Amino acid sequence: MLADSFGRVATDLRVSLTDRCNLRCAYCMPPEGLEWLPSPELLTDDEVVRLIGVAVELLGVREVRFTGGEPLLRRGLASIVERAAELRPRPEISLTTNGIGLDRTAGALRKAGLDRINVSLDTLRPETFRKLARRDRLPDVLDGLAAAAEAGLVPVKVNAVLVRDLNDDEAGPLLRFCLDHGYELRFIEQMPLDAQHGWKRSEMVTADEIFAALETEFALTPDDPARRGSAPAETFLVNGGPTRVGVIASVTRPFCGNCDRVRLTADGQVRNCLFARTESDLRGALRAGASDVQLANRWQRAVAVKLPGHGINDPSFLQPDRPMSAIGG
Repeated sequence: MLADSFGRVATDLRVSLTDRCNLRCAYCMPPEGLEWLPSPELLTDDEVVRLIGVAVELLGVREVRFTGGEPLLRRGLASIVERAAELRPRPEISLTTNGIGLDRTAGALRKAGLDRINVSLDTLRPETFRKLARRDRLPDVLDGLAAAAEAGLVPVKVNAVLVRDLNDDEAGPLLRFCLDHGYELRFIEQMPLDAQHGWKRSEMVTADEIFAALETEFALTPDDPARRGSAPAETFLVNGGPTRVGVIASVTRPFCGNCDRVRLTADGQVRNCLFARTESDLRGALRAGASDVQLANRWQRAVAVKLPGHGINDPSFLQPDRPMSAIGG
C-alpha cells in the first residue's frame, strides 16, 4: 500500500500528462504562458503506463485521473487510457480537462475505456471567459461538454472557480445551467497554485460565500456524510435532489485528514500532496533500469513522509514552486 505515518492510504492517483495548456487562466498562469518542460524530460507513453501499472498492480491504487496542463493536448492520450483500462485489477479512469477539443475526442476516449470526466467551466459569459482564460473559446468548451454527455461519460462533472470581481456573481447561473443540462457542478475555492504567486486569501471567494449565493435561489440539503468518504467535495442535494452540487473548500474547510491522493507529474516526479515542497524522482530510477518492485519501494517511501496537512492556514505556509499547470490537479 501507499501508506503514510498518519494512517492514510493513497488509492487515487492523479497523473499529469503535460504541463502545456491552450488557455491562460488568470488564477493559473500569466498571459504570456510559461516555459514548458522540454520533451526529453517528459515521461513517454510507455513510461506513463508502466508507472500506472506499478501503482495499480503493486501498490493498491484503484482510481487513475489524467490531468495536465491540458491532457487533451497529449497525442497518445487515447492509447494511454486504453492500456490503463487493461490493467488488472482494472482501475476507475477519469479525466480533468478544459474541454477544448473534447467534441472531437469524447467518443474515442469513451471507447478506449474512460469512465468519467470533469470539465472546467468558470463562466457562461463570453466576455468574462475572455478575461479569465485570455482566449475566446467558450463555445468550444460548451461543445465539449455536450459531446461528453452524448458519448456516455456521465455524469459529466463541471468544475468552476469563482474569482472576485470577475465571475463571483455566477454561482446561481452556473448551477441553473448544469441543472438544465444534467451536469454535476463542483465549485472549487481558488488555491495558492498560480505561477505568479499572486494569490491572496482576502481576495478568494470562500465556500461560505458560494453557499450564501446559491441559497438565495435554491434549497440545499446536506448530503449523507457517508456518501462523501474521502472525496474532496462537500455535496448538497439541490431542491430535494436527486441533483447534487458540491464545493471543494481546500482552504477554508481542509480535508487533509481523509486525503487518499498521490500525484505523478508529467516529468515523473511523485508528489505526496498538491502543496508539497518536495518531490521524489521516479523517472530517473525508471530510466536507470529499476525494477517494478524497486519503483514501488521508492514510491512508498515518498508517500510515507507525507505531512499531516497542507498548511495553507499556517503563517509559515510557502506556496509550491510549481504552479498547478505543472503539478496536475
